[in-house]
Amino acid sequence: MSWRSLTNLKTAPVASRPQSSALEARGRRSRWSATAREGGAVAMATRAQPWPLCSAGSAGAVALATSGAASAEGLGRPGPLRDETLGVASVPSQWRGVQGIRGETKSCQTASIATAEACVQTQKHADAEVQTEAPVPAGVLPGSQHDSPRLAAFLRRVEAMVIRELSKNWHSHAFDGFEVNWTEQQQTVTCLHTLGYPPAQGQGLHVTSVSWNTTGSVVACAYGRLDDGDWSTLRSFVCAWNLDRRGLNPRQPSVVVEVPSAVMSLAFHPTQPSHIAGGLYSGEVLVWDMSRPEDPVLWRTGLTDDTHTDPVYQPHRGETEVGATAVAFSSFDPSLFVLGTEGGFPLKCSLAAEEAALTRTPASVPLRAPAQFTFSPHGGPVYSVSCSPFHRNLFLSAGTDGHVHLYSLLQAQPLTSLQLSHKYLFAVRWSPVRPLVFAAASGQGDVQLFDLQKSSQKPTVLIKQTQDESPVYCLEFNRQQTQLLAAGDAKGTVKVWQLSTEFTEQGPRETEDLDQLAAEVAI
Repeated sequence: MSWRSLTNLKTAPVASRPQSSALEARGRRSRWSATAREGGAVAMATRAQPWPLCSAGSAGAVALATSGAASAEGLGRPGPLRDETLGVASVPSQWRGVQGIRGETKSCQTASIATAEACVQTQKHADAEVQTEAPVPAGVLPGSQHDSPRLAAFLRRVEAMVIRELSKNWHSHAFDGFEVNWTEQQQTVTCLHTLGYPPAQGQGLHVTSVSWNTTGSVVACAYGRLDDGDWSTLRSFVCAWNLDRRGLNPRQPSVVVEVPSAVMSLAFHPTQPSHIAGGLYSGEVLVWDMSRPEDPVLWRTGLTDDTHTDPVYQPHRGETEVGATAVAFSSFDPSLFVLGTEGGFPLKCSLAAEEAALTRTPASVPLRAPAQFTFSPHGGPVYSVSCSPFHRNLFLSAGTDGHVHLYSLLQAQPLTSLQLSHKYLFAVRWSPVRPLVFAAASGQGDVQLFDLQKSSQKPTVLIKQTQDESPVYCLEFNRQQTQLLAAGDAKGTVKVWQLSTEFTEQGPRETEDLDQLAAEVAI
């Protein structure tokens, strides 16, 4: 857009005048305002000048007249200044019209979305019926329904009798002491393990003692000799097997302890499963910790004037010196124990005895004479005694005469005497779960199990331990796993036997029968 479209322009020759400088100054004081708006209307306002505004240039001068007429007073003289307001010049906007014509509406359509439905079967269900009873044919009518009035009358008649019988059963003691055993019934006695230590067997050593630890999972044996010979320099062993360990090797014990002298007896600690004590032929008593195979010795008595100097302990009763061959403590009185002697007679003894013992040599520790009562003797040395775990007055003894005697602490004569073998009997033990059952080890290579409830004259079961009738020297019941019985023999072998159910389940009134047996003896 040009300035010509807005105002009238006049062009005049420019004359050289002395006042040109003044006119230029006045021209600078005049204002030219122009305002252009987007809407197309342009308003211009000029302030009226008495002199035309002249601009010198190479082409001439241009004067802008606001009213179209020259000043009345002429060009040479300036007139008074006055303000003048001009009209508004409007120019229509062609741009808006063009844009309005060009406006259009558009839309965009996206691609159509396809959908589909499908079913997936993940499991197959089936219903099945089990017929436990033969179905009643459709043509057969069901049995007659019960007569409710007659049934009610019958129940009223027998109510008093039923209540009376139930009351009698409630107060009955027929099943006192009976415990239900839900384990699988074992009909026969079987051998579970045959254990041995080849180096000890190669020396011809015997198994002189066996013992179960307090958990019932470990069985230990002592190696020595019970026949004639010079044992003073004989090296021996104590071996233990963990029967619960996987990959049990019957020819390789879990723990082996070398001992400088023959071990004659062995016993685990009653509460510490890894501690075991042994009595040696040299007279020493040692305690080992089987959990420390590198240095197992916990304690030893040594050889002094106050310790044993022989394989057997020698108590004194008055002025008579006797050799002790076996000992058993009461399950009811920890101060009471029974001794078996070389002379064949059992002795009732007490740790609470205060009578001083007569000794040939002085001792730094005061010795007491514990013997209190003497029982009727065997025909030879007593090799084993065992106190009943079910009766405080009963105990068993076995000796070289082949007999087992059942004694009461209340009298000297035995309750009964059983001849089990024509050779020695080396061990006898009460069952820990059956009051009338005990086991004995004989010099003929067998283990005999007796049930006094069935027979008091012959064994209920005879177990053949050795085929060549080598003696069985020791045996022990397992108090935790009561179906297990361990026995050691002269071949250096320990066999673990699993007993049949008849030797592990207590029968009805068995305890009462034992009490009656003890009462008959006491009369």
